[in-house]
Amino acid sequence: MSNPSPPGGTLSGLTDNEAREFHKIFVTSFILFTIIAIVAHFLVWQWRPWFPGEGGYASLIDGGRMAIDIAVARLA
Repeated sequence: MSNPSPPGGTLSGLTDNEAREFHKIFVTSFILFTIIAIVAHFLVWQWRPWFPGEGGYASLIDGGRMAIDIAVARLA
């Protein structure tokens, strides 16, 4: 049932040089993705921090309610 690797070959079917090239591209892409994710998280943190300020979560909820009230008042 299982397909054994060909004699002298690998399970992936890649040669050593192809595997090294794929690994290099994979690692480079992963590092680039990680850097973009870190920058995105930093920018979102600057825009809206994840942890509450001095007023706690209640102040965040009150701010949200105020924004909704303003939006509803403009629609009416």
